[in-house]
Amino acid sequence: MAIDGTDDPIAAVRAFNRFYTRKLGVLDQHLGKSPFSLSEARVLYELAHRDDLAAKEIGNELGLDAGYLSRIVQSFDEKGLITRKPLPADRRQYQLSLTAKGRQTFAKLNLGSQNEVAAMLARLSAGDATRLTQAMATIEDLLEPHRSQPASVVLRSHRVGDMGWVISRQGAAYAADYNWDISYEALVAEICAQFIKNYDAAREHCWIAEVGGEPVGSIFLVKATDEIAKLRLLQVEKKARGLGVGRALVEQCIQGARERGYKRMTLWTQSILVAARGIYQSAGFKMLKEEKHHSFGADLVGETWERDL
Repeated sequence: MAIDGTDDPIAAVRAFNRFYTRKLGVLDQHLGKSPFSLSEARVLYELAHRDDLAAKEIGNELGLDAGYLSRIVQSFDEKGLITRKPLPADRRQYQLSLTAKGRQTFAKLNLGSQNEVAAMLARLSAGDATRLTQAMATIEDLLEPHRSQPASVVLRSHRVGDMGWVISRQGAAYAADYNWDISYEALVAEICAQFIKNYDAAREHCWIAEVGGEPVGSIFLVKATDEIAKLRLLQVEKKARGLGVGRALVEQCIQGARERGYKRMTLWTQSILVAARGIYQSAGFKMLKEEKHHSFGADLVGETWERDL
C-alpha cells in the first residue's frame, strides 16, 4: 500500500493510521491472543514500567474516559492484578501498583506482543528493519518532541559502604515490588560478600549510579570463566526509573567486560522482571533457556541470557 502525502497530507496521515492499526491487529476486540483489550494492555504497561501511579495520571496520559478507566481498575482489582490505596493528598484518588500476579500477567502479555512484532520484522531484511524503526523514531520526534533533558547520571566505582547499600536496597525493593522474602536479601549479601573477598580488579568491577550525588542504582561484573563474564545484581531505584539509569549501567558493564578481555557475557534473571528483560534484549542479549523454580517465597521462571562481546 502506497501512501502519498504530496497533495493531501491530512488524507495521507489518516490512511497511514488505518493501515498501521490493521497491520498490528489492534482493531481486534482483544490484543493478540490475550484476554485484554488494547486499553487494558496499555494500563498494564504503564503500571509495569512506572511505580505507584495515580489512576488519574494514567487516565490523563492515555486519554481514557474516567468511567472507562474506573471499570478497568475495578476489573484488575477483582482479578488480583493490582493494589490500590487512597492518595494522602486526596483520598478520592487512588495510587495503583501491580501485584506479583499482575507482573506475571503483564510479563506473559508482553512476551506475546514481542513475539508478534518479532515475526513481523523477521520478514524484512536487516536494512529494511532499520529503515522502519528509524521512520518510527522520526514520527515520534516530530509529533512529540522532547521538552526536557533527563537528569545527569554519573557512574562511579564502588567504595566502602556501597555493599551495605546494595544489600539493603535490593532486599527492600524486591520485597515491595514482588513480595520476595528475606532469603533473597541473604542471596544478595552472599554475592556481595564473595565479590569483596575474592575481588579481582583486573577482571571484575561494580558500578554505582548516582543522580545529584545520591546512589540510585548498581550493577556487578564478575568472572564466570576466563572467557565468560557474568552480569549480576542490576537494580534501579524507583525515583530514578525512566532516566536511562538501567540502560547506562548495562552498557557500562558490557564495555567493562570487553575491556577486560572477555568473549561472552551471561546473566540469570526472572521472567517477571519485565523492565530489566527489555534492557537486556535491547543490549543484544538473547535468552537461551528458562526453568521454573520456587525461590524467595515465590513461584518463578528463571531465564539464562547471553551475548557475544
